[in-house]
Amino acid sequence: MRRTHALVLTAATAALLAACAGAPPSGAMSFFVTSVGSGKGADLGGLAGADAHCQKLAAAAGAGGKTWRAYLSVPGAFPQGSTPAVPATDARDRIGTGPWFNARGTMIARDLAQLHGSQSNLNKTTALDEKGNVVKGRGDTPNEHDMLTGTRDDGTAFSPASDTTCKAWTSSTDGTAIVGHHDRQAPMPGNWGMSWNFSHPSAGCSQEALVRTGGSGRFYCFATN
Repeated sequence: MRRTHALVLTAATAALLAACAGAPPSGAMSFFVTSVGSGKGADLGGLAGADAHCQKLAAAAGAGGKTWRAYLSVPGAFPQGSTPAVPATDARDRIGTGPWFNARGTMIARDLAQLHGSQSNLNKTTALDEKGNVVKGRGDTPNEHDMLTGTRDDGTAFSPASDTTCKAWTSSTDGTAIVGHHDRQAPMPGNWGMSWNFSHPSAGCSQEALVRTGGSGRFYCFATN
């Protein structure tokens, strides 16, 4: 009986110390870069398919009890005759309110404002996959720092005037996709190269095209709860 009480006290003490130190609770992973893409370039099966991919990878990593969403935007559609306009889907509105931690317990951002601001802690060291592995970036072989987002730097979608999401993440043949650099590096100076969610368009939507511009079809996943 005394041993049981001792174990309970030890666990409680450890939890208290962790809380005082600002450490996240056990199993707190709420952000990751997908370890693999769909294998079909930017054809992710739409937002639903991308979300399912996040959920599947999270479950394999022991975090399937949370609701996972892909950080992806989709432009709306202009009205066409009697067909009403379709509103855009903004990536920032899909991922909850934070805070978000990577697989090693490091905070990425406490809320949406920090995530999309200058104090975001998303970089090569912290933007880990669901297994806690560092994702290859500029200077590595191969370079896989391009992350599919279809998103502007504030986390919102582009206008319907251009395709920035490979047909709403359903095509591996038509269009282009806006990508961000998870390592926040580029071959030339400029804020565009340092953006984790809005760097440049891809060369196309196929797997080969994504690889050619420095990616592999990976994207960000966030837990909403």
